[in-house]
Amino acid sequence: MFSYRGLVDKLLVGFGRASSLQPCYRFSTTSLSLKAKLPHQKIRYVPDVKELKLEPYTPESRRTGVIARKKGMTAMWDEWGVRVPVTVLQLDQVKVVSLIKTSNPSYARMQIGCGVRKEKTVTKPLLGHYKSQGVEPKAKLFEFPITPNAALPVGTEITAAHFVSGQLVDVTAPSLGKGFQGVMKRWGFAGGRASHGNSLAHRTPGSTGNINPGRVYPGKKMPGRMGGKNVTVLRLPVMKVDTALNCIWVKGSVPGYDGQFIKVRDSIKLSRQRLFPEGVDVPFPTFISGQSPVLPRETVARVGGRDPLVPASD
Repeated sequence: MFSYRGLVDKLLVGFGRASSLQPCYRFSTTSLSLKAKLPHQKIRYVPDVKELKLEPYTPESRRTGVIARKKGMTAMWDEWGVRVPVTVLQLDQVKVVSLIKTSNPSYARMQIGCGVRKEKTVTKPLLGHYKSQGVEPKAKLFEFPITPNAALPVGTEITAAHFVSGQLVDVTAPSLGKGFQGVMKRWGFAGGRASHGNSLAHRTPGSTGNINPGRVYPGKKMPGRMGGKNVTVLRLPVMKVDTALNCIWVKGSVPGYDGQFIKVRDSIKLSRQRLFPEGVDVPFPTFISGQSPVLPRETVARVGGRDPLVPASD
């Protein structure tokens, strides 16, 4: 029978050294000790979701986000007649693709897909991933962090009723690319003087450093490519939810071009603000047809407060 200790004894004898080994030189060859030394053998956790049912929502719960497509901007009027600019986001066949394993039992991740993609345009590894999960190929995939009680079964469709009119959301998308720009457009520099001795230095950045240390510090604001990076806009109110068109109206502007895939999630940074309107039933983990209350086609958020068009009385 092969033994690591016998092999080491023979090697030490061959070099003229004593064959007696101290206990600290013994090798551990058990499978348990080998697995403990391999980093890829860490224990992974995945939520065990067997059926889709409504659960009570708590402030510690974290629902999944969705992938929407930006359709453009328009305007609507609140109950006081004030014009509100909004961005229309449409949820196009948003489904749960898979549940991602994590090393923390109190933390989970869920992979969400949006749209439809032809099989011939999908790589074979990704196509095998879709077939193993029993989901058709999607045009876009993103992962969202959730709490284990907010996990959904694979194949569950998420509609616009996942959101509540009046709640706050965070949107993330690549900003519009502006190309290579100078410091005045990219960083808001004032530039040089327009006249009085200035020659060909009206829009230059000026000095970029001192003689000592004789180099440009990292992060120096200089000309370069502008835009085209992920931008997150926080705490945008959902002004309207249309369950027939599967669209949500979000107040304000959203980064990206028309048709861009947008990540939409419940707001996570609240400053003296409520995530959901008071007294509303939050669909948790999502809106489930047949279990959740029946909703009208459109639900519009109410701003509340007093009429801003009427002057305040003394």
